[in-house]
Amino acid sequence: MSSPKHERTGPDGVGAVPYLPLSSDTDVPGDQSLGRLVGDATQHISTLVRAEMELAKSELVGEVKKGLKGAVYFLIALTVFLYSTFFLFFFAAEGLAEWVRYRWIAFGIVFFLMLLVAGAAGFLGYRKVKKFKAPERTIASVKETAAALKPQKAPEADLTTTRD
Repeated sequence: MSSPKHERTGPDGVGAVPYLPLSSDTDVPGDQSLGRLVGDATQHISTLVRAEMELAKSELVGEVKKGLKGAVYFLIALTVFLYSTFFLFFFAAEGLAEWVRYRWIAFGIVFFLMLLVAGAAGFLGYRKVKKFKAPERTIASVKETAAALKPQKAPEADLTTTRD
């Protein structure tokens, strides 16, 4: 059930969100059976849960879209920054060439320093990644759950005993 009052008209394109009517024109107080009241309550709870889930989903979709748009701008900035570092290293090599007799030596020194920094960062990254461990508690919990849900065989009666 939805009404124009409860339509989502935002840019996310999500449709109507179901809602619970507070009263109906056909309902007369005291004219309903207990079974019908319980059935209506069950239906309303189900509708309420679905409405809450739909609302949460539509809000999350909107927030994720905003986050993705922000991430795109961060990626553009990172790309421009990384391409700009080429000119930083070129500038450093040209500046070093003023103090060194040969220009190729200055570029070699800058290249060697870049390799040294890359190697150090790679080594530090390797040490951090090497510390990763498997989620042992989660694995144990999943195994316990699977064992609990697996159908258990009933112990078979010992047929070798005789009755007195």
